Amino acid sequence: MMTVLLVWAILATLSSISGVEAADVSHWAAVSLQEPQKNIFERAGTKTILVLSQAMEKTTGIWAHEFKVNAESLAPKETALDQFDVSPYPSVKVTATGYTAGVESTGKSKAHPAYGITKSGLRVKRDLYSTIAADTNIFPIGTILFIPGYGFGVVADTGSAIKGRKIDLYFETIKDVYEKWGKKTLSVYVVQKGSGKLTEKELKTWNEQKSMQHYRKQLY
Repeated sequence: MMTVLLVWAILATLSSISGVEAADVSHWAAVSLQEPQKNIFERAGTKTILVLSQAMEKTTGIWAHEFKVNAESLAPKETALDQFDVSPYPSVKVTATGYTAGVESTGKSKAHPAYGITKSGLRVKRDLYSTIAADTNIFPIGTILFIPGYGFGVVADTGSAIKGRKIDLYFETIKDVYEKWGKKTLSVYVVQKGSGKLTEKELKTWNEQKSMQHYRKQLY
């Protein structure tokens, strides 16, 4: 009985979206109730099976569209910060990796006196304006870059492997490096070219701008 009701519901849906006549649906259901001992396809008859087949052909596009919509809905959503207007700024294509302050990236443990200290003298920071490493021949210390998917990065550090058009983005944990970034080749935007120096006051001022605070929750 439950099977018949399920089939009826399916056929009714197909009827509404494909033009299958209600009489054909009713006929199949009626025959199914009257002859429960026979195979369901034998009870349905040639005409009804043909109608069902034609209905499925007509609905193929609908199911495909539904699948496409559902697949797209699983994609990561663009954050408001990623809608930053980059049109006024020059772009540079770079290879961007991620690093932490730990031994795995810097060779320094927490007991090391220079742990977490960048070339500029500032401590590493993941914030609205995060500290990043770059080749200072291309991006001098203090340069502000907008990095899609990461946010604003301020060049505060260097690295032995960071030569040419490579940048290293600071993350607080190894897990964040792998899960939130990895390695990407992308275009970054030069918002402000650095002077070769960066102070704690400058970084703090940028991070405490009132107009930026509504973006803070997107960092974590």
